[in-house]
Amino acid sequence: MSLNMTHVKLCGFQTLDPAIAAIDAGVDALGLVFVPSAHRRLGIHEADALLSDLRKHIGAGQGPKIVGLFADQPVEDVQAHIEQLKLDAVQLCGAEDVMYARQLSIPIYKVISVDPEVPIGAQIPRIMVLQQRHQLAGHRVVIDTKVAGEYGGTGRTFDWQLAADLAEGFDMNLAGGLTPDNVGEAVTTVKPWGVDASSGVEIDGEKDSDKVRAFVKAVRAVDKQASRGLIKRLLGRK
Repeated sequence: MSLNMTHVKLCGFQTLDPAIAAIDAGVDALGLVFVPSAHRRLGIHEADALLSDLRKHIGAGQGPKIVGLFADQPVEDVQAHIEQLKLDAVQLCGAEDVMYARQLSIPIYKVISVDPEVPIGAQIPRIMVLQQRHQLAGHRVVIDTKVAGEYGGTGRTFDWQLAADLAEGFDMNLAGGLTPDNVGEAVTTVKPWGVDASSGVEIDGEKDSDKVRAFVKAVRAVDKQASRGLIKRLLGRK
């Protein structure tokens, strides 16, 4: 049994105020998107300026991990972002394999997609093979909803019972349609290692500071309740 808190990663920040709201709320990781086709994409110079302001706010060596999101991009391009921006981790959102990931110098989150239009039974073998490969390589696995032409941030959920079954076998990051209103239920149902959101903390496609704070608060409320229940069980109380 563990009293560990659910890891919270919020992605797709482009402006300072919502990112500061996330930091002050206690988010564990902030994601910046560098996928060329994504509408939340930041250029490397924009990201450099944003991170400079954020690091002034939090102080050297403090605050959440900074994660860069990429999808099927040249490894040299990804490594250049890592070095210039001093990223703490990268999230690979495309078809990158373990050999690709080995060329990078920092920790990896790897997205494995679930297609809501395809029967779950037909997807399980692929998901389990990919999960095993990446987990053995030391990567954090993110299970997200697949939408054609998109790399996350779609606002679509998938079968949480499937996610709960997967979470029993390995530490997973749950993504796909999570919002301040449903993330508490998601954490209670799935019991993931972490949760990941982007569009769920936005209004009209822009990050909203109130939603960011509400999302983190909802996760921590479930964590607190679970911790109390665990302590009672450890003490032999009903």
